[in-house]
Amino acid sequence: MMSTEKNRMVMNRFVEFINTADEKLAQELIGLDAKFYVPGRPEPVQGPAGYLAIIGMMRSGFPDIQWTLEETIVEDDKVAARFMMRGTHDGSFFGIPPTGKSIAVQAMNFYRLSDGKFMEEYGMPDRMGLMQQIGGMPV
Repeated sequence: MMSTEKNRMVMNRFVEFINTADEKLAQELIGLDAKFYVPGRPEPVQGPAGYLAIIGMMRSGFPDIQWTLEETIVEDDKVAARFMMRGTHDGSFFGIPPTGKSIAVQAMNFYRLSDGKFMEEYGMPDRMGLMQQIGGMPV
């Protein structure tokens, strides 16, 4: 079992990874058989390539997207994290053509780590808020 402090450090490296989509960091931080449960997908995506695909999907709609870690709660091998995602809608996203609008969307994610690697994520971004901000859904 890893210490709380070590898991906090790993979480900070993870933020660097999601903001850069660095493949080397993906290999360092994501377990090969890690599972990431994405709302709206019946099956989890897996491993470093799966997580890079999630980031790629977000970057296709918001090329400048950045995540800021606002709050974490760490207990043993579990991390609860609250993020703010900020970016500009400069690409098509879920069928909505680019609007040039800025977004600021909260996400709450739960992670399980093992030996310094992410093994599981349950992500809950505020998709309704995001769609409202880009005009894909009435406010």
